[in-house]
Amino acid sequence: MQSIDQSVLEAFDTMWGLYPEPVMLVHACRDVLAVNQRAEELGITPGIKCYSLYPSDRICPGCLGNKMLKSGQAERKGAFTKQGRYVDGYWIPVKGVEKVFVHFGNDITEFVKPELLAE
Repeated sequence: MQSIDQSVLEAFDTMWGLYPEPVMLVHACRDVLAVNQRAEELGITPGIKCYSLYPSDRICPGCLGNKMLKSGQAERKGAFTKQGRYVDGYWIPVKGVEKVFVHFGNDITEFVKPELLAE
């Protein structure tokens, strides 16, 4: 697993520790460097490859991590899960830390118009 400065891990925990959805701090190689409390509750642990949650042995087909890393700008994408939920996903670069980003998705199914869910 990639190493990261302790101050970055502390900042991640301060900002995302109690966020109500699972949040991961991810290296460009897709090592999960840290997770918030909700991710821990779901059994997500540092040291795994993020795509293993898909499950897959390579980067997920809808992942915008590479695009975000190349541009240096946050990316957003909405998608349906296999369970029929609508998740609003984010890939956000960590300012001043190369090849590291925050990744999470908010389940916003209850806020999406029913006609959009049918598509």
